[in-house]
Amino acid sequence: MNTPANPQLIYTASGLDRQAMRRTDADWLDAQESHDDMRVVPVWRDQNLVDGMDTAPLPLMPSGATGRRVLGAADTVVFLGLAEGIPHFGADLSSLQEDDLEILFGSESTFVDLRATGWLLPRDQAAVLAYARGLAFWHRSHGFCGRCGSLTKPEQGGHVRRCTSETCGRETYPRTDPAVIMLVVDDGIGGQGPRCLLGRHVRWDFAMYSTLAGFVEPGESLEEAVAREVMEEAGLPVTDVTYMASQPWPFPASLMLGYQARATATDIQIDDDELADAKWFTPEEVANFGEWGADIPNDMPRLPRKDSIARWLVETWLKNATA
Repeated sequence: MNTPANPQLIYTASGLDRQAMRRTDADWLDAQESHDDMRVVPVWRDQNLVDGMDTAPLPLMPSGATGRRVLGAADTVVFLGLAEGIPHFGADLSSLQEDDLEILFGSESTFVDLRATGWLLPRDQAAVLAYARGLAFWHRSHGFCGRCGSLTKPEQGGHVRRCTSETCGRETYPRTDPAVIMLVVDDGIGGQGPRCLLGRHVRWDFAMYSTLAGFVEPGESLEEAVAREVMEEAGLPVTDVTYMASQPWPFPASLMLGYQARATATDIQIDDDELADAKWFTPEEVANFGEWGADIPNDMPRLPRKDSIARWLVETWLKNATA
């Protein structure tokens, strides 16, 4: 299978020029904060600011005097980049109370979990919100040096934290955890294909079936991680591990690396600690799945959320299998 050049995944293609070479210049960053049209992406306790939840939600990115007030109230400010020459900053407001937020933004605006709304937003704007959310989480969880325990402070537009100890001074960079996510297919072993393997995680109290996934371990290639995770979770050997696409997933700090793999056996043996169930599904069965979040019986199989690479992997397979 050919790797798609542009899979149009949510949370990708923000359109931002991150200006990595210039964000080390404090004077340049100050000038960007004073830019008349600069935009601020507020984050509050891992939630993003949107308007119009009752209709079509839109991200709110205050600018001008309002934007500067938001930056002044922020626990941490990060420079996200330039979009068509306009500076974008992330502002973590997590220490504020809800009354403070209403004073800043009014009562019409709402902070929401991006995972519930990301697929409803314009793709580039969803990517900017996810980027700001991920950096805000990293700053809140790395306030102390992992080597000596001293306080750390942000530098380089919020893309580095430096230990304040004169005898340490260690630099820490934003964390991203690589995770493989894979659709396992049966191309006809025993005359039963094409089928795909989908599992129901133990934490889901409804019948959502999704692709298998897991974090990459030290000293392991991505292909090895795919094979290991499938064997651990479903007891299946695989071959032809093929890269498909990647998706940033800052919920809180992952990069999802999407694969398709072909099973060389079909007798499923699930890991009860990870999966409540795993099954082979035909294209016809997958086409009749319900939608995530739909008002349907709990035992009716449903697809992963539309903003996930898991959903894209399933839909790509389904399109090819029924072509």
